[in-house]
Amino acid sequence: MKKATKASENCYYKARYAAAQSNPKFESRENASEVIGIDRTRLARIELGNVVPYADEVLAMSQAYHAPELCYNHCSNDCPIGQCTMTKVEVSSFDRLSLKVLGSLNDIENLRQSIIDISQDGKVDPEEQAEFQNILDSLDKISTNAKALQLWAMKNIEFK
Repeated sequence: MKKATKASENCYYKARYAAAQSNPKFESRENASEVIGIDRTRLARIELGNVVPYADEVLAMSQAYHAPELCYNHCSNDCPIGQCTMTKVEVSSFDRLSLKVLGSLNDIENLRQSIIDISQDGKVDPEEQAEFQNILDSLDKISTNAKALQLWAMKNIEFK
């Protein structure tokens, strides 16, 4: 499959390109559009970044290409609600993701103790707000790393 230059950085194109390595049906947009049920010209516009795909189109591509990260990325990047509630994640190699998760869990005991200390009186006092923000930031980091590892697993491991 020849790599398209205009669409080469588009996540939907990258997912189809990766899927074509194991399934020749995805080598052309025409064949891929038949498999996933999206008009060929619309698929081209999606891959070129000219239109934002609808959620059902993203779901169809995600399932066909075996690319669960497409759904998460769509929600965190293109959905107005997701942009406010979801953290963007980068799915990289297993060893890198494992180290990130382990690194973010290193201070879990300190977090636990800080939460206990702050919550003893049932409120967050003004002098505790900076520490509480640090707790929230650490939890966000743990959550982001865990989601990236989960997406990697969904893509690379077939659970029975």
